[in-house]
Amino acid sequence: MGEYLNQVPEILHDHIKAVIKASKLPEDDETMEKIAKGWLDKKQVFEQEIEKQNMEEVDTVGMNDPKGALILTYSGSLLNIGPIMNNNRKVVYKSIGLRTDAPDSAEKEESKLANDINIDNIVEFEIGPVKSTSKVFKIAVLKENLEPVEQEKNLTQVMDQVEELMLGVNKTIMLE
Repeated sequence: MGEYLNQVPEILHDHIKAVIKASKLPEDDETMEKIAKGWLDKKQVFEQEIEKQNMEEVDTVGMNDPKGALILTYSGSLLNIGPIMNNNRKVVYKSIGLRTDAPDSAEKEESKLANDINIDNIVEFEIGPVKSTSKVFKIAVLKENLEPVEQEKNLTQVMDQVEELMLGVNKTIMLE
């Protein structure tokens, strides 16, 4: 194993291999290292941005919890689960990976979670922009107790910033 792959949690190694296969990149050690480095860079972007935005990491968000959350999946995708408003959540999914087997983005105003969101489990929707996601690596929520409209606005701003920085990571991977 290489320098970067050794730093990625072992639970994600098979997932990285699947991302490479779905990306149509060469399936070799060099590609594995590039994807592992990119994954580590994306993780760092996520952690730095949530810290800057006064968010905290949690292990779970209940399906009936009124707060919203920002999620980083094993594949490096982002999910903005909006706060509950009128018994629904606005959910935005962004595939920030190099995959060709997932939509680049999807959004649904009146989404409903099928169950609680937990680290190391997939997110499933009763109604949503996607049926399910890859497993959850990190969950972040706002520390401050804001009104739902303000929460949604803040989560959207953080997601946009994280997405922009992660897309920069992807460009770097492809140029190396």
